[in-house]
Amino acid sequence: MRLIKAVSHILAIVMLFAAAHPAFGQETVTSYGGALLADTCSTSVNDVALTGDSVKNVKKPSVIQRVLDYFARSNEEKPHKRFDFSILGGPHYSSDVKLGLGLVAAGLYRTAPGDTVTPVSNVSLYGDVATSGFAMVGIRGNHIFRNDRLRIDYDLYFSSFPTKFWGIGYDNGVKGSNETDYKELTVDFTANFTWQVLPNLYVGPSAQVSYVDARNVENPLMWQGGPLRTTTIGLGGVLRYDTRDNLTATTRGWMLQAEQRFCPRFLGNGNNAFSFTRLTASTYVPVWRGCTLALQARAVYNYGNVPWSMMSTFGGNSTMRGYYKGRYRDKAEADLTVEFRQHLWHRIGMVVWGGVATVAPSPGSMRLSRLLPNCGIGYRWEFKRLTNIRVDYGIGRGCSSFIFSINEAF
Repeated sequence: MRLIKAVSHILAIVMLFAAAHPAFGQETVTSYGGALLADTCSTSVNDVALTGDSVKNVKKPSVIQRVLDYFARSNEEKPHKRFDFSILGGPHYSSDVKLGLGLVAAGLYRTAPGDTVTPVSNVSLYGDVATSGFAMVGIRGNHIFRNDRLRIDYDLYFSSFPTKFWGIGYDNGVKGSNETDYKELTVDFTANFTWQVLPNLYVGPSAQVSYVDARNVENPLMWQGGPLRTTTIGLGGVLRYDTRDNLTATTRGWMLQAEQRFCPRFLGNGNNAFSFTRLTASTYVPVWRGCTLALQARAVYNYGNVPWSMMSTFGGNSTMRGYYKGRYRDKAEADLTVEFRQHLWHRIGMVVWGGVATVAPSPGSMRLSRLLPNCGIGYRWEFKRLTNIRVDYGIGRGCSSFIFSINEAF
């Protein structure tokens, strides 16, 4: 049994060295991998000083032994610690960014000492560079105040990414001949402030500032005369019903959310004044021992003079995994994902999923004949309590990709 556990820890380290970046294009959900560099409570039993004359010289553990000791205990609860902090880093490879090196400093914490009722807050500082020219740095997290009366969700990042553009609309996405290369520079900040007004019901304002610059464009005609550089400033509101047992590795509950954001001319949006509505419904149901059925449905509609950079899309590392995010984009988008999450043994699990999605100029113009299929399989390893390292392989119509990330897709 000890041998099997040791093998599982070694495999986990190998998986971490293989991982690290937000499966890109996109929703910029950050993914990471690599060997552990530091942790606030990584003390090996070999480091304990022995008193008396029995042992005078205690041999220092090797680096490998220290890493194995850390991973053996990394998912243990640490109730005495107000802030559980770790640093992960290492190389990764994916089809879009190629060979890269990622680093993340992540922490779990509670806003009040001794509070075991309020959900755990989390924060991540992340960075990534790759041989393709991709670079990214950012901070994201969820801060939950005592008794869950107020939640602040935030994400701030900068990225520079050599990527591709297929144009606007389903038909352009289908045509591979439309593909054009360009370099996308992005600075994006999004924040939601929500108060609990009734049990499990939250409401509050939201804001977004986004700057996107398309450079080194191979074929500017694909933008149909639109600006290559866009600045979007939006204000709006969020209404959320949330009964999830936790935010990062949910096993039961519901999350229903409606977002409305306005990006008017007087906020500095110029000729690209528009608004959007986003509806999200997620449910998590225990099926049998160690198995959770997770389902998510989303619908997004932009109306007005929407810039190309803010069109609805899917793909990346959270929706329709396996598709290149941004290939299919339009004013309206809808997607559905069903995923089975099964715990296998010790800290190891796996998932399988299937889904469909489409884009269109408006919700009324969506067609069943234009639904794009998606399926995949994934490996899970519990790095810390309620924090999974995931490796997914997603397949779409004429495309597929590996995704390395931290926490579940939804």
